[in-house]
Amino acid sequence: MALPIETDGFRNLVVVLGSAGIAIPAFTAIRISPVIGFILIGIVIGPFGLAQLVDSYPWLRNVTIPNADVLAAPAELGVALLLFALGLELSLERLRTMRRLIFGIGLKQLLFCSLAIAAVLLPFGLTPVAIAALAVSLALSSTAVGLQMLSSSGRMGTQAGRTAIGILLFQDLAIAPLLLLFGAGAAGAGFLISLGQGLAAIAIIVVAGLVLAPPFFLQAARTRQPELFLAASLVALIVSATIAALAGLSPAVGGLVAGIMLAETDYRRQVEAAIAPFQGLLLGVFLIWIGMRLDLVEVMSNPVLVIGGVLCVLILKAGVIYAMMRRAGRTTGIAGHVALLLAAPSETSLIVLGAAITAGLVTGQPASFALIVIGFSLAVAPLMGIAGQWVESHYGPGRDAPLDKPDPTPNITVLIGFGRVGQLVAAMLERHDKGYLAIDSDPDAVLKFRNAGKPVIYGDARRPELLDALVLETASAVVITIDAQHTVEQLVRRIRNEHPNLCVVVRARDADHASSLYRSGATDAVPETVESSLQLAEAVLVDLGVPMGPVIASIHEKRAELRTAIQRNPDGKKTRAFKSSARRKTE
Repeated sequence: MALPIETDGFRNLVVVLGSAGIAIPAFTAIRISPVIGFILIGIVIGPFGLAQLVDSYPWLRNVTIPNADVLAAPAELGVALLLFALGLELSLERLRTMRRLIFGIGLKQLLFCSLAIAAVLLPFGLTPVAIAALAVSLALSSTAVGLQMLSSSGRMGTQAGRTAIGILLFQDLAIAPLLLLFGAGAAGAGFLISLGQGLAAIAIIVVAGLVLAPPFFLQAARTRQPELFLAASLVALIVSATIAALAGLSPAVGGLVAGIMLAETDYRRQVEAAIAPFQGLLLGVFLIWIGMRLDLVEVMSNPVLVIGGVLCVLILKAGVIYAMMRRAGRTTGIAGHVALLLAAPSETSLIVLGAAITAGLVTGQPASFALIVIGFSLAVAPLMGIAGQWVESHYGPGRDAPLDKPDPTPNITVLIGFGRVGQLVAAMLERHDKGYLAIDSDPDAVLKFRNAGKPVIYGDARRPELLDALVLETASAVVITIDAQHTVEQLVRRIRNEHPNLCVVVRARDADHASSLYRSGATDAVPETVESSLQLAEAVLVDLGVPMGPVIASIHEKRAELRTAIQRNPDGKKTRAFKSSARRKTE
């Protein structure tokens, strides 16, 4: 009798987890997207990789998976969990706030890109259904890569970031009807009957989400046990996926609808936190499964065709999106950034194409070729995002649109960045009757604050001419609150070089970032991690009965000690301080 560790199931689990655990940190270290890493792992350990050498080297049996079908079930669950997480982001409030971007530009992007790709596919003699399935799949863009690139560069709240997010949200919304149509088209009971069954299943999930989910999660939350809340989240996902599967739909449809329903509850953020580890793992299994189905031998037999297909999709989508952005009034830099960021197909393209293949709408060589094109396009998606950032930096609003011109009011504090941190600083300045002028790169937010009577103007902190327009020589201080580390350090150096006596207070991520900002010339750099620790210490001391006066004094003393330590360079010398002259100016 075989031991459990000798079974194929256990061996496959060890191969998947072991290869991912070793390879993914390596890919991260060399700054290659984990999405690419998982696909490459699948190629190496799959039936078209090292598994072909098992007969010659039997020991490879322990590190390969010769049959891709063994990962089909966990891959399907990974897709359902991914769409469940996407659904959690699609709250009705968010859809209402961004409705023009989502249902305007988002709809046009998917429609026009699909039509352009379909026009290219027409001469190849495919059926109309196959052309439509391939065109829509390739027209989708990567939400995972897009959001990661925007977040890491601090561009989530910019006009380019909001436009890209609106397009991606519409694509996420479109996945459910696409999967519904593909599933109905494959059913033997007839298209209309299958479509009716699918809509009925979605209605059941919606009603259950509105009626049963809130009390169900309330009871789970009352236990105050994270594992029970996780269990409740997985139950909601599995039940929804099962209802969808019983109606002949992809389980992913049930996961997406369940996520949208939970997005309207008070438990959305906790559900996101609970499923995050499983989401990444199971999505990795799905991408490994996709990689196992890619035949690189076939690719190498005609590399020109594959490379040409990848370039055709990238150029075609980028051109269509750029033209749309320019027609919608976006500047050259913003249009170029969005076009390059969204040019590559995505992991959701693999989901939709996989559903089309399962439904028999796309078969044979076109299906394999499309999978290869999507896989290779995903590999270059992060590079396209970086290129888009460069385009916006060099051809941004400064080349096409003027800055708002502020009044040269003397002795005011200039706030660069008017998010939650900037708004709180402004509130305290108002309380002490100190004038300020705020600058933000989100035009919609600027319009809202201007209508509310706040002194906020539009401006991009990355633009050198912004500092000239702000007339900083008449300001009392500058407070920088934006969350883009590289941009902040460049901005501090530029301000310090041009205004050596100006008080510059900067928001820092941590002590190391604060130390770097001091070396760049900041008057004060406030690390979020240090301040939160001091506030916790103050709260616990007061709760323990220590008088408020000594507590405040000790907190101030500790803050001064930490500031002195942070200001020191690695060689032990103190960073040049700019406090005395700046403070004399403000006094």
